[in-house]
Amino acid sequence: MPDRVRRPTAPDGLVVVDKPAGCTSHDVVARMRRLAGTRKVGHAGTLDPMATGVLVLGIGRATRLLTYVVGADKEYLATIRLGASTTTDDAEGELLTSGDASGVTRGDIDREIALLTGPILQVPSSVSAIKVDGQRAYARVRAGEDVELAARWVTVSEFAVGDVRPVGAAAGGVPGLDVDVRVVCSSGTYIRALARDLGASLGVGGHLTALRRTRVGGYPLAMARTLDELEAWPQDVPLDVLPLADAARATFPVRELTANEAAALSYGKRIEAGPPTPSEPVAALSPAGELVALLETSGEHARPVLVFAPA
Repeated sequence: MPDRVRRPTAPDGLVVVDKPAGCTSHDVVARMRRLAGTRKVGHAGTLDPMATGVLVLGIGRATRLLTYVVGADKEYLATIRLGASTTTDDAEGELLTSGDASGVTRGDIDREIALLTGPILQVPSSVSAIKVDGQRAYARVRAGEDVELAARWVTVSEFAVGDVRPVGAAAGGVPGLDVDVRVVCSSGTYIRALARDLGASLGVGGHLTALRRTRVGGYPLAMARTLDELEAWPQDVPLDVLPLADAARATFPVRELTANEAAALSYGKRIEAGPPTPSEPVAALSPAGELVALLETSGEHARPVLVFAPA
């Protein structure tokens, strides 16, 4: 039911949503625009309609953070079905091949997963959101085109196997195996492609049947709220968000500024470089705890790449 009154505009910040299955990331953004009372809403990395879990949304000035949040590492829980491959590398696609997986052992699975861990060259799923000549790959596939995407380097830092259980009949009607896994990986890693490649390496085919994202950078599932919880927020009260400074602290290294440094950055000026950090950019906070800028170091100076508190 549409709102009877326009909600007050939410403050700048992030909202971590537990996306339900069956809707697109764009659907969630559209609902958030209504709930936040503004069209200035974006997301930090899509989730497939079948997938659930952490979807990080930015509101107002926080949308400028999303470019950097997109590159954060991610954690997933997934179920891979061995015994059949599909056109989309997940359960929503049409059957391509099938193979009896009843003879696959836990040792076989562990051996092949070890080869899919660490820095690997991965060919993205053909139904990914990667653009090919200006059009999304999935749109070309759905239009009947054959799409071949170039392999790219990704890092799978953890690929842990949980439960392994037999399936009476996989998609092709042959005995299959369901493998529950936990994956921690770099941005740009396709879990569907891991399922596809695991099945291919075992010679029986594989595809994804369930996917839940449990973390994006410093934003875990424990921070997330469901759409129903957000819809229940009082109509006349601005939506509660994770403020800019807290959002930055959650996923970036932090540098505490002096008053003079904060003033300089607010004018877009450089300041002296601080101690080395394991990653960049760095969130620069004023003495009052306000997010002033994101910094990158170049030689003896740190320069603002984004200024959130202009003079």
